[in-house]
Amino acid sequence: MIDAKHLLKGHISKFASLTDEQLDYVFSHFNRIDLKKGQMLITEGDFVNHEYFVLDGCLKAFYLNDSMKMFILQFAMPSWWVTDFDALYTKDRATINVDCVSNASILSISNEDREKICKEIHEVEHFFRWRTNKGYVAAQKRLLSFMNNDAKFRYEEVLALYPQLYNLVPKHLIAAYLGVTRETLSRLHQ
Repeated sequence: MIDAKHLLKGHISKFASLTDEQLDYVFSHFNRIDLKKGQMLITEGDFVNHEYFVLDGCLKAFYLNDSMKMFILQFAMPSWWVTDFDALYTKDRATINVDCVSNASILSISNEDREKICKEIHEVEHFFRWRTNKGYVAAQKRLLSFMNNDAKFRYEEVLALYPQLYNLVPKHLIAAYLGVTRETLSRLHQ
């Protein structure tokens, strides 16, 4: 079984200098959740009050349009964070879905608890700000890649950035992430 405390503490310690006591205190605000493949974590229309740190497995954040075409915004692998951040921060209902690509273990923290520990420990606030900024930069880079690069370039870029993804995620989901059909993905993979 994954040592959740060790994984989270190691992740935070890469970006924030906290004492063992502070790390224990931060960890005490998280709850572990074990999920099955296909299980929904967030459904469009839900109120969202938690964000999730992935311990094991893989999740996807996605949107279904009116024609039920899936657009994958993010995969979340171990040490990654996932939620509907818009709904979390604005208190609006979720506009995306999050489910499990595989069995997964995650840690959950409520918006209130995150804000509380950020006010109490400046280094934790720094960590969450860094993490949010990093996510924004990644989303911006992905959007620019969509606007400027063809499917083959985007495919090669994803493989270079996340080589483990191709073994974790079914090919039709990688195609949805790239904005191409499964057939196009097969041609790109040759």
